[in-house]
Amino acid sequence: MTCISFGDENSGFQVGISHGPIYLPAQPEPRPEPLSTVPFPHDPDFVSRDGLLDQIHEKSSVPGSRIVLVGLGGVGKSRLAIEYCHRVRQQSPDTWVFWVHASNAARCEESLRNLADRAKIPGRQDRNANIFQLFGNWLQDGKIGEWILVLDNVDDDELLRKPLAPCIETQANDQYTSTRPPLRYLLESSKGSIIITSRNKAVALETAGHKKSLIDVQPMNTAEALVLMQKKLDSSTAREDLVQLVEELEFMPLAIVQAASYIIHRSPRCSALQYLEKLRQSDRQATKLLNHEGKHIHRDWEAKNSILLTWQISFDHIRRIRQSAADLLSLMSFFDWQGIPEDLLRVQDIDRSCEPFGSSQDVRDISDEDTDFSSEPDVDDDFESDIATLRDYSFIASSEDSFVFTMHRLVQLTVRTWLKNYGQEEEWKERFISNLNSEFPTGEYENWERCRLLFPHVKSAMLHRPKSQGSLRNWAALLYRGAWFAQECGNILDAKDMAAMSRKQRMKIGGAEDEDTLDSTAMLAVAYRLEGRWEEAEQLEVQVMETSKTKLGVDHPDTLTSMANLASTYRNQGRWEEAEQLEVQVMEIRKTKLGAEHPDILTSMANLASTYRNQGRWEEAEQLEVQVMEIRKTKLGAEHPDILTSMANLASTYRNQGRWEEAEQLDVQVMETSKTKLGADHPSTLTSMANLASTLWSQGRWEEAEQLEVQVMETSKTKLGADHPDTLTSMNNLASTYRNQGRWEEAEQLEVQVLEIRKTKLGADHPDTLTSMANLSFTWESKLLGVIPEMRRLFSDKRKPDRLAEHLQRLDDMEDYKRPAVDQFYAIEYPPVDGKSREEGASNSVTVRPERRNHRVFHFHYGNIASGNTVLKDAIVRDAYAKDPALNILCFEMEAVGLMNNIPCLVIRGICDYCDSHKNDDWHKYAALTAAAYARELLLVLRAQRVDAMPPWAERVAQEFQQG
Repeated sequence: MTCISFGDENSGFQVGISHGPIYLPAQPEPRPEPLSTVPFPHDPDFVSRDGLLDQIHEKSSVPGSRIVLVGLGGVGKSRLAIEYCHRVRQQSPDTWVFWVHASNAARCEESLRNLADRAKIPGRQDRNANIFQLFGNWLQDGKIGEWILVLDNVDDDELLRKPLAPCIETQANDQYTSTRPPLRYLLESSKGSIIITSRNKAVALETAGHKKSLIDVQPMNTAEALVLMQKKLDSSTAREDLVQLVEELEFMPLAIVQAASYIIHRSPRCSALQYLEKLRQSDRQATKLLNHEGKHIHRDWEAKNSILLTWQISFDHIRRIRQSAADLLSLMSFFDWQGIPEDLLRVQDIDRSCEPFGSSQDVRDISDEDTDFSSEPDVDDDFESDIATLRDYSFIASSEDSFVFTMHRLVQLTVRTWLKNYGQEEEWKERFISNLNSEFPTGEYENWERCRLLFPHVKSAMLHRPKSQGSLRNWAALLYRGAWFAQECGNILDAKDMAAMSRKQRMKIGGAEDEDTLDSTAMLAVAYRLEGRWEEAEQLEVQVMETSKTKLGVDHPDTLTSMANLASTYRNQGRWEEAEQLEVQVMEIRKTKLGAEHPDILTSMANLASTYRNQGRWEEAEQLEVQVMEIRKTKLGAEHPDILTSMANLASTYRNQGRWEEAEQLDVQVMETSKTKLGADHPSTLTSMANLASTLWSQGRWEEAEQLEVQVMETSKTKLGADHPDTLTSMNNLASTYRNQGRWEEAEQLEVQVLEIRKTKLGADHPDTLTSMANLSFTWESKLLGVIPEMRRLFSDKRKPDRLAEHLQRLDDMEDYKRPAVDQFYAIEYPPVDGKSREEGASNSVTVRPERRNHRVFHFHYGNIASGNTVLKDAIVRDAYAKDPALNILCFEMEAVGLMNNIPCLVIRGICDYCDSHKNDDWHKYAALTAAAYARELLLVLRAQRVDAMPPWAERVAQEFQQG
């Protein structure tokens, strides 16, 4: 109702109600000061990384720049962006820094609306407005000055390709509906700088617009990772432990922080070393540790603090967008982490005999289908797309030739953990074993290059034992061939482990007498023989030989091989006759069955020649070795390993015959070729070096021999172990060289070690043990004889006092040891009288001679002293021996004979009692005193070695002795 009233004047008022909207102009809001919305504080433990911050700064300095930090989840992309933003704000407080969580559209929109509120962007109150467009326009207008926009975790291309879905309120209003992808509004600004973090290289490249704008963030280097771990943990932790730990964590920052959090949380009951041991213990234990989520204030609340969970999110995303790429990653997770060959990823059920994935009917149906060869390019394109997807997420990397791939070990563990949780582990494990088994060849020389490429994956297969019967057969066969190649390469430890695992599984499948089981048993015996475990090797080889004879027959090739293997073990045990008997038998049967030039015949001949050589039958050995070498040169070529073995054997025979030049020529050729073809640390190469050293040693070229022998010994210790027979041989050879150089202490030290080990491992009666005893005895003897020249020099110098005379003078008060006054000389023809001394003999047998002067001048005689276990009573026979120049005998005695059988010794005799053919007790003690005086002087020259702590009384005696 409206009321209008006017008076007499031309004026009035009207009262009423208006129902229309009234618009008032908005009051302008004051613009806030430049601010930072980085939601994480500065991290005092941040570690600067190899110039990455400098790269970010350089690229961001260009207006309108777009920089993308791309890399594997947990590698530290966001941490770099956070640190850079804090540094920019510190240096330039007028620069705006905006942080947007861009992992999905909802979070991105939420972040932008919060930023709009804080920056008081006009139009933000309209909830129907496109916030991406609004914020992008606001940045573009250039009124706010310098700014940096960080888009964190842009991993999905959804924000780049799909328009934002309108909300219910705006669906009816076309003016708020946009067909443009939301991030396009933000990326088109020509002002400021945009920094993006992403796990997906394809998304990163599309976002950056140019490859030059990408910064590939890799794991830390060793120094950076070590600094980060040291900052997170107590500085008292041993550096060596931390280095090993960060290596095991593959230098991934998130994994390092996660491990440090776990250690600190469990301290003091968990140290870095204990964490490392648990991490290496098993996949299950590692998964448990790496699933631990600590609290990190420097990570987004939505992000996972576990490295495994972080990667599983990416894996789940790949499964959603490209299942075939996820399948490929599943297969790759079982390989060794590096050197994954493309052809093994493309193999599809090549070995169908074991039917790991279906019945025989399934396989037959597949093979009977028509094949559309036109689809092959599509298959290849699909594979390339899968590889590209995995590379984009940094899960794999390719080599320069693009045919070999690598993965992080922790990524592999993550994928296997996911597969196990979802019940798919066995499927992909069996596929991996099937593919590898179908491609890994036997261990012959011709296959070494292929075997060498695939062998790391066979070692990985050792850790992934399958469950199904068919796959277990594949697994056992694969390990058998792996053991074959390993022992050919001198990798004894892996050969033994693989052969043992293969044998155990084959025994479960087919029993102890199954042919496959016998093959694996024989391979294990070879490994034992190469380790020097002769008895265990013999036990297995006898078992294989007897079973083969029963099941296959005496002349079956496998039976003959088993006999040859047993003969090799006998030869290593020094059982030459037994070895020869088997080798002759094998050679004769093979000649009949195979022909004179068959490779197995040549092997038999070479083995028999080795036995002849060990028996000292040089001519017979040489005849066989020359024949084998010439045939092998014709059949195999000059650089085949079997040729090198033949040449080395012949060189050994020449060396034993004293034909040094011929031996050296062959030894040098074998060594150089072995280094090139087999590698410097291959056992055969080491043997060739040792052989050459022996040839040089035999020629007296000690320094050249020593140089080679030291190298062989050190490498053998590292590769084979300190107690391996080849290592002991190398130590013994070096000791011989030291002995010939007069370096007796060094020689003795090595020989004692060798002797003790051989006694323990081989027994006291083994030929090698006896050789060690003889060598040590010779060293001791040489050591004693080595001081004789110094003694001769001391007592031939007339300018020096007669120390022996002085010593005897001090002992004149010892009545029994005084120089006798009576001195009679008997005729040589005087017949000895049993049981009677000189005084009881016939006086008419005494020969008259000039009286000896009574003085203390000593005469020293150096030569051989003959020892016997009884008195040599016939003086005529005795003197005949003494006059023989070949014997050079000074005198005869009895006391040292028993001692010399056990200990090498230097015999010192006082021979002033050697005056007649009878017992002469008068001069005996004085003679002993003179010998003791000389021995005292010798001990002062000989450097003594303390072998054990002396009792107190012995210490006092030693001190008195040293004081003179």
